[in-house]
Amino acid sequence: MERGEGRPLLPAAGRSAGLSSSGAVFIMLKSALGAGLLSFPWAFGRAGGAVPALLVELGSLVFLVSGLAVLGYAAALSAQPTYQGVIRAVCGAAVGKLCEVCFLLNLFMISVALLRVVSDQLEKLCDSLYPNGTLSENPSAPPWYMDQRFTLSALCVFVIFPLSVPREIGFQKYSSILGTLAACYLTLVIILKYYLQDKSLVTSSHPCHRASSWASIFSVIPTICFGFQCHEACVAIYSSMRNQSFSHWVAVSMLSMLICLLIYSLTGLYGYLTFGQAVASDVLMSYPGNDPVVIIARLLFGISVVTIYPIVVLLGRSVVRDVWAVPKRGAAAAPEAGERWSRVALTVAWMGTTLVIALFVPDIGKVIELIGGISAFFIFIFPGLCLVCMTGTCTLRPHKKTALTAWGVLSVLVGAFVCGQSAALAVLGLLR
Repeated sequence: MERGEGRPLLPAAGRSAGLSSSGAVFIMLKSALGAGLLSFPWAFGRAGGAVPALLVELGSLVFLVSGLAVLGYAAALSAQPTYQGVIRAVCGAAVGKLCEVCFLLNLFMISVALLRVVSDQLEKLCDSLYPNGTLSENPSAPPWYMDQRFTLSALCVFVIFPLSVPREIGFQKYSSILGTLAACYLTLVIILKYYLQDKSLVTSSHPCHRASSWASIFSVIPTICFGFQCHEACVAIYSSMRNQSFSHWVAVSMLSMLICLLIYSLTGLYGYLTFGQAVASDVLMSYPGNDPVVIIARLLFGISVVTIYPIVVLLGRSVVRDVWAVPKRGAAAAPEAGERWSRVALTVAWMGTTLVIALFVPDIGKVIELIGGISAFFIFIFPGLCLVCMTGTCTLRPHKKTALTAWGVLSVLVGAFVCGQSAALAVLGLLR
């Protein structure tokens, strides 16, 4: 048996009962509607306005749905329940190893982004609870227990760590609804704030439309990739579905992506219209810290992010164990006590490292740019390679075979461009 086989990411009970279509859509939405939602107004401003940003979104949507369709078909063809297992079975061991490395790096950076989002919301919440430190004429330093470094560390130790240690995390099928509702509430708040906010907030920072350049338009692609990425979980979702017909999977993928497109577009558009070029990379940081409606949005979104982080840790641990198990294949299974201690050690190391990085990263936009480049592998490159490999072994009409191969090559080239651009932007950001 290939390593990773028979170990689905979703609970075993979900597989035996069969995941419904609505359940699949909700889990897809939870996978996509994460920390990236907060950065879309910033991306709209960076692209030069709503029109170029929406065009980039629509263009990316074609590749997003295409990649999901290809991965679903490859999962059915290979009978593998994990993303890395599908890539290894379809594209070969070397590409599968590259997929594992990219998967691990992507999960690690997503963990940093999630903690950075929680840190930003904690900072604003502490400001609302201790307004004297920021609103008075002679601001005083807040108490030590209000410092975001302490609050984030305490949250990790007392809340996130206990949720991340268990071997199986079964609440994702319930928290997916919470994550979707939190995203919808955030979008609704941003829209209502635009129409109902004091005129001073809107007019003083009304968007200053600047001319869009190709460089500025392309620079937002990594942010869009990070926002829409749910491809890493799509194989596990497909493997857990009750109806696994290809047409049904395409319908589920399209519906999920269209809902994401609506939520992301409304959030990006109205956040940009409210604050213009001055919008923060985390749009909630642009609103007053003492607004009750915004505080509720922060709490809901923070709780949603807290429930996502343990799932990312679980996936990261599984990849680390897969890589570590390679030279020990055929060895006796580790004792239960040894497995428990290794699980705790991996969790402590993962959380400690991501926490330290998150505390010293000043801007979530920098993290998302880097993650967006890595996401290009999962959205463009690996699905494109799968399509080329599957087309080469299928008996199809010559023109259809040529068209599918060309689309797969184009997908790989677009992914290489996005990844290279993201790396270049990250390097330039460090040199500034």
